[in-house]
Amino acid sequence: MFQLSANTAAVLYTVSAVLFILALRGLSSPETSRRGNTYGMVGIAIAIVTTVLVAGLGGKGLLLAGGGLAVGGTIGAVIARKIPMTDMPQLVAAFHSLVGLAAVLVALAAFFSPGSFGILDADGAIKAGSLVELSLGAGIGAITFTGSLIAFAKLNGNMSGSPIMLPARHLINIALGVGFFFLVGMLMSTGGSEPWMMWALIGITLILGFTLIIPIGGADMPVVVSMLNSYSGWAAAALGFTLGNLALIITGALVGSSGAILSYIMCKAMNRSFISVILGGFGGDAGSAAAGDQPERPVKRGSAEDAAFIMKNASKVIIVPGYGLAVAQAQHAIREMVDKLKEEGVDVSYAIHPVAGRMPGHMNVLLAEANVPYDEVFELEDINSEFANTDVAFVIGANDVTNPAAKTDPTSPIAGMPILDVDKAATVLFVKRSLSPGYAGIDNDLFYRDNTMMLLADAKKMVEEIIKAL
Repeated sequence: MFQLSANTAAVLYTVSAVLFILALRGLSSPETSRRGNTYGMVGIAIAIVTTVLVAGLGGKGLLLAGGGLAVGGTIGAVIARKIPMTDMPQLVAAFHSLVGLAAVLVALAAFFSPGSFGILDADGAIKAGSLVELSLGAGIGAITFTGSLIAFAKLNGNMSGSPIMLPARHLINIALGVGFFFLVGMLMSTGGSEPWMMWALIGITLILGFTLIIPIGGADMPVVVSMLNSYSGWAAAALGFTLGNLALIITGALVGSSGAILSYIMCKAMNRSFISVILGGFGGDAGSAAAGDQPERPVKRGSAEDAAFIMKNASKVIIVPGYGLAVAQAQHAIREMVDKLKEEGVDVSYAIHPVAGRMPGHMNVLLAEANVPYDEVFELEDINSEFANTDVAFVIGANDVTNPAAKTDPTSPIAGMPILDVDKAATVLFVKRSLSPGYAGIDNDLFYRDNTMMLLADAKKMVEEIIKAL
């Protein structure tokens, strides 16, 4: 039976941690994302092999570890290969739930077999510090588990994307939070001798994950997914201290902090405070009802031939992709259309809103899949000033992030959210299946502007017809 020394393990864990940092750095840009993915894969492989060798497992243990890795790896590979790009947000939420569940199971294993983890004090009781770490790991993991399941159900359409307001939800959450900290204190005072306390703690936090996420509306789901990602990192870091695993501590801290930073960036992009997102209620039924109660307003409808003629005679066109592009899988058709326009001498670029789609970077990944040059893709702050000098803004399924109500209606649920100023373009061509509200549940004033032409059809079919007309 071979077993790594502590010093060798520390060196290998440090190497894996450096690779994780390089992975994050690589994933920050589409141009280096493949390299970043490779760094991450190598880093996690080193960490897993090191952990197995440090444990000094015998034949049976190695067989169990190898079997678990083989089963999990096979399932993960099959899912990753089959999942369509439109379902990627749901996949991320589902994977987060598994991370949370793993944290709960590891915490339970350490709690019920403390001797195996070296967390007993001289009196045979679990160390107070270890109990805090186990409680935090289990509690945050449980919140991540149920919260991610709710996020998955909302994103996947298994339940309404609108906020589900529980009566006295804030009081319920406060009571559950107080109960959690009370049980942590009780566990410390008893040295972990009462197992029911740990089970009660996990039960409370499982409920808390449900009550925290279910009131949050679909429009805030990108932030929620990022936030749950952060939670899973902190759960892993807390358990890393208990297990004395350097790689788990560093990796958990990286995931936790990067997820928190990303959540902050997205909240800023929506002009929302992080606390207001957690409190829930954004994108509710009120907006939808209001939109439905309004009298029918006239819109200017156009055809593929109209759109082709307008864009062919334009000098500058900006493509604004949204979730509708992802649903229709129209990214390759868009690339072909843009190539046709370039042949006509049209200057074409792409504008990406930070929260377009259902997760951060959703549109960037789709465009990269269609081999759209990276230097043609611009973020909101880099391109917004260009719309005033643009002949055509071609919006394909980007609803809430182009809604002028964010600037003109202080009572709107999206009031104050930075939007792409497509309404300032000379002509707006808006591709959408229907005039239904976006994910925030409110009508889009852009549909009814004099300079807007609605192209009501499936995005991919409409773009293909425009290509034929060109």
